[in-house]
Amino acid sequence: MSDAHGTPDRTPATPSGPQPEPLRFFGTTWVDHSRGYAARRLGVAVGALAVAAAACFVLRFAYQGLQIAAVGSFVSLLVVVMFAVCSALAFGHTWSSFSTRPDPDRQSSLRGLLTIGFIGSLLAYFFRSLTEAPGEKLHRAEYETAREEYDRRITRRSGNPARKRRRDA
Repeated sequence: MSDAHGTPDRTPATPSGPQPEPLRFFGTTWVDHSRGYAARRLGVAVGALAVAAAACFVLRFAYQGLQIAAVGSFVSLLVVVMFAVCSALAFGHTWSSFSTRPDPDRQSSLRGLLTIGFIGSLLAYFFRSLTEAPGEKLHRAEYETAREEYDRRITRRSGNPARKRRRDA
């Protein structure tokens, strides 16, 4: 009962069957491309590119700090190569995670590399959001498969099995 007058609660029931998994920044708008989906995609693309550019700007200051500290050309080259390689690996890992579920153990072991190469992950988000919400294709395939399996299970269970007539062979 919802109040002192004894009226029952009118809470909407959740729909039966599998529910879509929300995506970061998009929620479940990726299912039917509603509620500002295109604007969110544009926002993610612009935001990822802006943060990547700002990160490159900050890394430039870090590199200039190394030059001012006169650590030597070998260390400066090592830092540049490290960020380039980690960014390339992070881009590849992030890009592949949009089409297949990453292994949680591998994900945790790559956490440091992905942190160092965050610019690559940001660029992967930028490029993927130009065509779809990052991860939408994977989530859509999983959701449609789950819906089809659910629909098949539901249609098989129609009727009362106790009232079913037996066939004589």
